[in-house]
Amino acid sequence: MALMASPFSLAARERWSTRSLGRVVAREPFGRLEQVGEGLWAFVSTPLSGDYTTVSNGGIIAGRYGVLVVEAFQTPEGAAWIARQARELTGRWPTHVLVTHYHGDHSRGVEGYGADPEIRVTGITLERVTGGLPQDTPETLRSRWADVVLVGTEGSHSLDLGDRSVRLVPRRGHTASDVTVEIPGEGMTWCGDLVWNGMFPNYMDAEPTRLANAVRSIQADAREVYVPGHGPLADGADMARYLAVIDGLEATARQARREGWNAEEAGNRHQIPTDLGEWTLFNPNYFQRAVEAWMREWESGD
Repeated sequence: MALMASPFSLAARERWSTRSLGRVVAREPFGRLEQVGEGLWAFVSTPLSGDYTTVSNGGIIAGRYGVLVVEAFQTPEGAAWIARQARELTGRWPTHVLVTHYHGDHSRGVEGYGADPEIRVTGITLERVTGGLPQDTPETLRSRWADVVLVGTEGSHSLDLGDRSVRLVPRRGHTASDVTVEIPGEGMTWCGDLVWNGMFPNYMDAEPTRLANAVRSIQADAREVYVPGHGPLADGADMARYLAVIDGLEATARQARREGWNAEEAGNRHQIPTDLGEWTLFNPNYFQRAVEAWMREWESGD
């Protein structure tokens, strides 16, 4: 949470807190739950208020025989809250949890779900999460991560919830292993941190070319609602703006390469055009970090 060092404008906080594409069915200081279809709820975290219970977005997908929750969030309290919402809204506790990638704001709260739901992650996510557990981690939490179902890194995987089939699609770009959760026939995609809305993305572990390609692939599916990793729910116009934002950063990075600027200079020079709307930064160094990611990619020869 030390990353959240920049002050957030009132306009950004209000936009994140109030812009909805669905019907709000639950609201807390840390976020809101929006119904976006029959048996479909998208969760939007609102950490700009200073409440970091969840931080990342997520959701609930209900079928006749199963209930999938997307993300484990920043804290066990956040995961427990979304589990209670699933119980209240569907009559069942979550049967499955999908963690889109290994960053802590999406994975750290997994013990809040208890021992019952099946946790699904990629092998890379499992390795990175468990490799970062401190020595004094309780055995109950270690065993929770030991008892998971792995999502393969090739092709899409179908999860049958009864009368609803969900696609788990392995991708790459925000990290070395990302997963999107898709319901093609109902126009819904949970994007994880491959997509941000109104927030400039964190390139800490990003592979910029793969990130841009993944976003274009997600956009090409033309969903009605995209649940970004952070920020309010997105539609097609929001996706177009997001692509323009990351393409603009690439242009600055390429100019830095030509002109001999270092990453700090490039980050200080970079500006997002006003016609793309307001894009808040969790940390004032995020532009620099994104340029650094491009420089790493060029240095590695990818």
